[in-house]
Amino acid sequence: MKPLKIGITGVRGIVGETFTPEVAVGFAQAFATYLDRGRILVCRDTRLSGPMVRSAVVAGLLAAGCEVIDLGICPTPSLQLAVTWLKADGGIAVTAGHNPAQWSALKFVRGDGLYLNPLQAEELLDIFHQGEFAKATWNKIQAAIQHQDPIEHHIESLKNAFDTIAIKARRLKVAVDCCNGACSRLIPRWLAELGCEVVAINDDSTATFPHQPEPTPETMAQLSAVVKAGHADIGFAHDADGERLGIVDEYFHYGCYGTDRCALWRIYCAHPGWTDLHIRGHA
Repeated sequence: MKPLKIGITGVRGIVGETFTPEVAVGFAQAFATYLDRGRILVCRDTRLSGPMVRSAVVAGLLAAGCEVIDLGICPTPSLQLAVTWLKADGGIAVTAGHNPAQWSALKFVRGDGLYLNPLQAEELLDIFHQGEFAKATWNKIQAAIQHQDPIEHHIESLKNAFDTIAIKARRLKVAVDCCNGACSRLIPRWLAELGCEVVAINDDSTATFPHQPEPTPETMAQLSAVVKAGHADIGFAHDADGERLGIVDEYFHYGCYGTDRCALWRIYCAHPGWTDLHIRGHA
């Protein structure tokens, strides 16, 4: 049995083995205690365990007296942007990112939209292990969960970060493999907003992963074939929650990237003759 893994961004493990509903409830209660309750956002990716884990997280937050806003299925960066937009005290993303479908995880986000730093993560872990959590009385528990869709806000934020006019002028043809993950709800729409001709594969957020969600040359083979057959300018492959990006260009150079992907997209739009960049991200 693989152990439960605890790091700066959160906790992860295999569902039904080390990652259980009790773990999800406990860490949600610990996070609520760490933040002294408040307004907490919750989102998830598309893996089969998502509804179960999300329900456990919500139960823990409500038990501690939090106001919970459910963002549904969306990329983790969408939640991070929504924290400040919705004036939340923090957020929990239910996603194991690039890990296989049997894994689940909780990623903890602060009130500024960033992950906990190492000291804060240690403080959260101490609260979890102590098991002394904030508890709401019966008449202080939130009676209903609010719902918000963060995708439109994310797209508007991206518009402010990119020279959309210049990109539209390029009239790019872009292939994208969303791995049937949370990016299925964002990326094809965002590329269309940029005036790209979009060739999307595996963009059904109700379906299972067609391959391992980590972008690698092996998992990007289908995308590479689509780029070649469709004469696309570039191809993007996403993990389950939008924190890792694989890129294949028209020359079939591969790269796998982390949170620097926006900068790389700007580089490509400005310099169509880019060569292979091998930068490994940490999500």
